[in-house]
Amino acid sequence: MKEDFLACLERIRPYARYTPIMESGQIENFLGNDLYFKCENFQRAGAFKMRGAANAILQLSDEQREKGVITHSSGNFAQALALAAKYLSVKCYIVMPNDAPAVKRNAVKAYGGEIIECVASLESRERVCKQIIDETGATFIHPSNNIDVIMGQGTAAMELLEAYPDLDVLITPVGGGGLIAGTALAAKAFGKETIQVIGGEPLEADDAYRSLLSGAIECNETTDTIADGLRTQLGDITFPIIKDNVAKIIRVRENEIVSSMRLIWERMKIVVEPSSAVALAVLIKERPSFEGKKVGIILSGGNVDLNNLPFE
Repeated sequence: MKEDFLACLERIRPYARYTPIMESGQIENFLGNDLYFKCENFQRAGAFKMRGAANAILQLSDEQREKGVITHSSGNFAQALALAAKYLSVKCYIVMPNDAPAVKRNAVKAYGGEIIECVASLESRERVCKQIIDETGATFIHPSNNIDVIMGQGTAAMELLEAYPDLDVLITPVGGGGLIAGTALAAKAFGKETIQVIGGEPLEADDAYRSLLSGAIECNETTDTIADGLRTQLGDITFPIIKDNVAKIIRVRENEIVSSMRLIWERMKIVVEPSSAVALAVLIKERPSFEGKKVGIILSGGNVDLNNLPFE
């Protein structure tokens, strides 16, 4: 597994940045931890998903690349796949719901992706994707439930652990599970034997929490969360990895997400999106159980609508 990650990182290095690892004395003093923030908000396309998108395209054959790639996404993966495809001179089709924010549609267009609109439902997304695949022969790349995507996402944790191999805990947000699955595999390969990987999830979209409890993939009963990047569900590839390698999932409330986001903005002077703040919200919520430990946090992205912030 270690060799697989090393090869993956070498493969994506021309396309995905080595992002900074930041510390915050004020937040550390407040929580009583040594904290190391892996700042994927500084990644190309503004989020960690550039890593997985690049790796997935690079693993395709020349014939597959000639026919293009396709995904359905209204968020960060749409932008990441479009940009990675642009770098690699590959045609990219993005199926987006017709109610996707204009700022996200414009970003995909700026990166050269061709947008095909659909009704805002999973059934519609999948149907339109199949239609485009039948017409073009493009290869479908799932935003999270794809092993090449998962390995790419895990390189963020790999870089963090290469810099700080003695971390006790790694915390990431959980949406479709690609980031935490990749993080868990990287922790197993590069972390110390006792390292724990913990996921953070909004209470309003807690399918991963309930899936770990039941032992089977559960559906979201609601997705009414400000952390729009975490509204997606686990898949049949991400879930087994999470079940076997993640210590637990901790749920946080909306006000806890917003206050953590504001804390990062104010104290670290960096822009993060609500989904990123979920990991710090977990640490603050369960503060006593982390006290005195060395904790790594993956700040997953910084693609936020500056005209619609949750605080003044």
